[in-house]
Amino acid sequence: MTPSAASSGPGAPGLDIPAVSVTPGGTATTSLTVRNDSDIVEAYTLEVVGDCAPWATVEPARISLYPGTSETVTITLAPPRSPEVRAGDVPLGVRVLPAEHPESVTVPETTVHIEEFHELRTEILPRRRRGWLRGRYRLAVRNEGNTPTRISFRPEQAGEELRFGFVPADLQLEPGESAETRLRVRIGKPVWFGKPAVWPFTVHTTDGAAEAQAEAEASARPATYVRPPLEAEFVQIPIFPKWLLALLAAILALLLAWFALVRPAVRSAARQAADEVVQPRPTPGGGKNGQSPGTGNGTGTGDGTGKEQGGSGPGVPSTSGGPGGTGTSGGGEQSSTTIDVQTSGGQTKTGTYPVPQGKVFGVTDIVVANFQGDEGVMTISFGDRKITTIALETFRNQDYHWVTPIEIPANATVTANVTCAKPGTPATGRQAQQCHEVLNVSGVLANVAQ
Repeated sequence: MTPSAASSGPGAPGLDIPAVSVTPGGTATTSLTVRNDSDIVEAYTLEVVGDCAPWATVEPARISLYPGTSETVTITLAPPRSPEVRAGDVPLGVRVLPAEHPESVTVPETTVHIEEFHELRTEILPRRRRGWLRGRYRLAVRNEGNTPTRISFRPEQAGEELRFGFVPADLQLEPGESAETRLRVRIGKPVWFGKPAVWPFTVHTTDGAAEAQAEAEASARPATYVRPPLEAEFVQIPIFPKWLLALLAAILALLLAWFALVRPAVRSAARQAADEVVQPRPTPGGGKNGQSPGTGNGTGTGDGTGKEQGGSGPGVPSTSGGPGGTGTSGGGEQSSTTIDVQTSGGQTKTGTYPVPQGKVFGVTDIVVANFQGDEGVMTISFGDRKITTIALETFRNQDYHWVTPIEIPANATVTANVTCAKPGTPATGRQAQQCHEVLNVSGVLANVAQ
């Protein structure tokens, strides 16, 4: 190297620095020759200044020269592999400060060429997405190189069942800049039943500037330009899950069991019960005057005081064909009476029908009517025998029948005892003020044998 001319002034050194190129992440060296053109022994302090100062050093940093002698120092350059170290030419300066003549300080300069390097940091989120027909992903890209670049994306899937869309399709990034693009994955055919289908795919990121440089150079550098692809999965879930199929199978089995087993059994039981209800019931006593037993049409009514209304006398069944009338059957007459009981809520009231003197009442049928839907308790007694106690809220109409009549002697009573808990609501839709129950008793009223 031919040193440059000495600077003017006493003690000014002669200096020269060759240009140098360096790759970020690597090292390079250049040299500087310092010559003492003064007539005294001089010491020089050397320091790198400018943009290269953070990653450049001088060895040795201090030298001492006799007059007319020179020494070469080494400048080491080690720029970091960072987007902050931009590609291009960067000035390099070294300040040379004489100890005896500091006014003769000088800063020789040269140019350091920073070479390009390309590096991308990419990520796809999430790695796995579930859906019926489509899934959405995010691709995050950061330019870790030291030169601007254009990024594009290329999807790849083995069977080509998936369709891909990128928004935006490419990105222009400065060194150190980050950006995101949205990826939409779609499949054409749904999965109706069964297990989820897993569709793996990859996304290749393409650095346009790096590829152009690789094509321009004779030898490409795969470690720099070839990056592993991003791997992800789209899990296509079925439209109808497994548990729904199991539920439908269980419902179908229940329906089959109902129609094949339960429904015929219910129908058979209902038919049997209906047959028992409509089965003819024998009536005590024989027919008379061509009439069948129990065909009398007397329907006397009681008012809760033990009296019959519509008969020929108090408590005595009528023998006419009008209301309360009776027919004859052997040694007795068919007869019926009605006990009507009305009572207020929280109270108890009793309605009775006394059997007339000299008679025996053989009861074969009773019908209880709770037409309002009252709530409470009703007890029915024949003389000193309690026949039944029933809750009013459990029925609207109830009937009882006996093949063998229950005989009630003379002067004994048929009693309906009603305790009203709450009046019900009749068909009018307005709640009643009182409980109202009706008991109809039918049977054979015969003379006491003498």
